Amino acid sequence: MDFQQAIQSINYLAVLVAALSAFVIGGLWYSVLFAKPWMEENGYAEEKLKNSNMAMIFGGSFILSLIISFVLVMFLGPERDAIFGATAGLMAGLFWVATAMGITYLFERKSLKLYLINAGYHIITFTIMGLILGMWR
Repeated sequence: MDFQQAIQSINYLAVLVAALSAFVIGGLWYSVLFAKPWMEENGYAEEKLKNSNMAMIFGGSFILSLIISFVLVMFLGPERDAIFGATAGLMAGLFWVATAMGITYLFERKSLKLYLINAGYHIITFTIMGLILGMWR
């Protein structure tokens, strides 16, 4: 496979939807499922979070999610399918992202609980992104 083939095989709508899936998952993960423990482990109060620059946070997160989605679809290649996409996403989330985060968390002396919350989000997100990109060619 060459670079031109990989670029031509990209479904840009799928890249956009995969990037948007990070927001849906994040919304559920950090509000419905783990809001309280995530805030406690970070030492956040609701007032501090409300006074944040939400446009920068959400805008920056979306751009970064687009980059992740685009690079992941390039990695999956033109012969991708749903199973390969989900498996590759899981492996990237678990063995690249979560392990790299683990190193940082060890040196920063952050809690195992916070690590599991944040790494879990990325593992699930990369898996779902891979699934979307793999099945929607």
